[in-house]
Parts: sequence; C-alpha cells; structure tokens
Amino acid sequence: MIISLDTSSDIPIYVQLRNQIVTGIGKGELCVGETLPSVRQMAADAGINSMTVNKTYQILKAEGFIEIDRRKGARILPVQQTEQRYREKLESELELLSAEACLKGMKKDEFLNICEQMFGRMQPVESEG
Repeated sequence: MIISLDTSSDIPIYVQLRNQIVTGIGKGELCVGETLPSVRQMAADAGINSMTVNKTYQILKAEGFIEIDRRKGARILPVQQTEQRYREKLESELELLSAEACLKGMKKDEFLNICEQMFGRMQPVESEG
C-alpha cells in the first residue's frame, strides 16, 4: 500500500494517514494479521514526524483497527461487529454528507449510487496464515 499525504491540505496529516490505512484495510490492500511499518519506519517513508505516526497508530488502536505489541509492532485486527457508538458516528457523518450533497444539487439516487459504488470496493482480507 502506498501512502500519499498532502501537506498543504486542511486535513491534518495524522487524519490523512489514519484514513488511508483504514481504506487500505477495507479494500484488502492490508490483510488481517499484517504488520504495519514501525513508527520510525512509517515516519521516514512518509517524510513526517514520528509523533504524528504514533498519534495515528494510537487512534487506530482505540478504534479497534490495529493492535500494538511492543515486540511485534502494529498489526491489523479482524473485522468486528458494529458497535452502537460507531453506528451513531456513521449516522452523524452520513447526515452531514447527505446535507452537503443535497445543498450542492445532487439527487438522492445519485448519492445512493455513489455510496453503493464506494461500499462495493471494500473487500477486507483475512490473513492466509
């Protein structure tokens, strides 16, 4: 998986990194059990501060996407059942996206089609080992 960060974006680097890792897991580019680069290695590869990577990894851990072991590093966790807290977050974010799409003149069918296409691209992969 190739990480591409936009340092001129209004979106903080740690959020961009988090989003790309989550998307990579969702698309099957990162498999369950796969180890992420160490904080230092990811920072060097991406050309960012190691504290930024550490913050990203801590967020991913808190969200249940990875586990962190001092000896083995950060590893991708299996898909989990949807929690009520996540469902509420999802509804809130979809409400905002729906409002923005509506205000920009997008029709409901077009919005739902885009959602279906994006969801259809997700294919999380369980490890083979």
